[in-house]
Amino acid sequence: MFASLGVFLFGYDQGVPIHRSVMSGIITGPHFIRFFGGPDAIQVGTMVAVLEIGAFATSIAAGRVGDIIGRKGTLFVGALVFTVGGAVQTFTVGFWSMVLGRVISGFGVGLLSTIVPIYQSEISPPNHRGALACAEFTGNVSGYAFSVWTDYFCSFINSDLSWRIPLFIQCVIGGILALGSLVMPESPRWLIDTSRDDAGMRVLADLHGGDLDDAKAQLEFQEIKEKVQLERESGGDRTYAMMWKRYKQRVLLAMSSQAFAQLNGINVISYYAPRVFEEAGWVGRDAILMTGINAIVYILSTLPPWYLVDRWGRRPILLSGAAVMGWSLFATGYFMFLNKTWTPNAVVASVIIFNAAFGYSWGPIPWLYPPEIMPLTVRAKGVSLSTATNWAFNWIVGEMTPYLQEHIEWRLYYMHAFFCACSFVLVYFLYPETKGVPLEEMDAVFGEQPFREHLPLRSSLEMSPTSNLRVYPPQSRDATNTNRTGEGGGSWFSRLLGGKNGSGNVGSSRYRPLSRGDGDEEELHRLRDHDENLGGEEVEEGSEEFEVVDHAQRPGSGR
Repeated sequence: MFASLGVFLFGYDQGVPIHRSVMSGIITGPHFIRFFGGPDAIQVGTMVAVLEIGAFATSIAAGRVGDIIGRKGTLFVGALVFTVGGAVQTFTVGFWSMVLGRVISGFGVGLLSTIVPIYQSEISPPNHRGALACAEFTGNVSGYAFSVWTDYFCSFINSDLSWRIPLFIQCVIGGILALGSLVMPESPRWLIDTSRDDAGMRVLADLHGGDLDDAKAQLEFQEIKEKVQLERESGGDRTYAMMWKRYKQRVLLAMSSQAFAQLNGINVISYYAPRVFEEAGWVGRDAILMTGINAIVYILSTLPPWYLVDRWGRRPILLSGAAVMGWSLFATGYFMFLNKTWTPNAVVASVIIFNAAFGYSWGPIPWLYPPEIMPLTVRAKGVSLSTATNWAFNWIVGEMTPYLQEHIEWRLYYMHAFFCACSFVLVYFLYPETKGVPLEEMDAVFGEQPFREHLPLRSSLEMSPTSNLRVYPPQSRDATNTNRTGEGGGSWFSRLLGGKNGSGNVGSSRYRPLSRGDGDEEELHRLRDHDENLGGEEVEEGSEEFEVVDHAQRPGSGR
């Protein structure tokens, strides 16, 4: 949750005066308008969209930065840069210094919006990965809502402080994140990948409760280490060119999810909500008040996916969200076209329904999906491209919306409704389901290798999708390469990175959902009892078979 302050800042910056109310500030921000000399639509669009230019640049660079200085270091740098940019905005002396502050803040936002989802995915167990990513998005929307209500209360201040105070608050939050990131744990996968095994083992132990002798932490360390060794021996590079050549389908899916998150109309509603309400008949401070109420509903809509995303799956949520959003945008445009006495209330209802549908679907899932489907060797780079796509389309929509609202008016909502229909078709035909699929099995989902005979550590007590065997501990494909330190042959981490032995055909991309029971620890000990009593032989219990395998000495033990 603390790392989610990074996306909280992202959400907050969508709502502070120059990113949202500057648009609506044509009506609702008299002190801001007076200070900047009454900016026209192009100037307003530039001040809104220029942040995306900085974010786009650093989101591309974040893939390389995240691999060099780590996930934790990137969080710190991103928060620090964002804070500096916020300070420039707070004490701006004119239009161009405000633009400079926006660009600097964009640099920080690009780093944060790329690295936070990666960090989250690398410390999450598969059966809760979706819920944690959705909780992260709730932090994003909470930041947006906080900024809207900050704007509302500051609108009662009869001076330039009405817009400088909200800008200063983002500096405070950014400073807290920068300081806090210094004591956050680093991603254990990045640590082990950079030969910092002791530190990586310490973090894994902390994630499993703090005991260095914890069996699951020890075994997870072994599997990660095995994969790192295998990847080094294979000599594969980690360039953008290799990623595009080898994982083009995954990269395009990751990028398309972020593109449609913007094309589906959220910027029209979030950035320009007060103006939407104003066009519908709500004016002045009432427009900001309605935006604040809308933001509360927006937050509440992000809570159901915490429960549903790891139960329904990603596809049903995206499909249902696109359908509801499309109809809501169509209704908004239609009500504005009719221009009846009841139009304001009807538009408010449609906009609130749209925001709720987005917050439940196309808001969180495009931040969850890319780090799920990209292999670890190029995860930071793949996510950086998807995030850069978000910012590129964010900029396009942000730059064009004021102009389109003036010239095509209500037809703008029909255009975004059409994009919602396009996203529905794309998901239905091309997006594979990743619910409950461990990161190491994504190669099989995309048909790049068969499912392994076991599932990874945190779900290894589940039934295999290809046999009735349950194997504990997880076993390498080539058991003979596993040495006494737990390094060597292939593992779930090997499959994640897609090594040379990752080829093969998959008969089906269907995957059995993970168990959500709490009896893992009890079964772990029971299976070990079988191991000790029966010497690793196969045992039949009921209608299921269990094969207990004792392989690889745990690091630091004499076993």
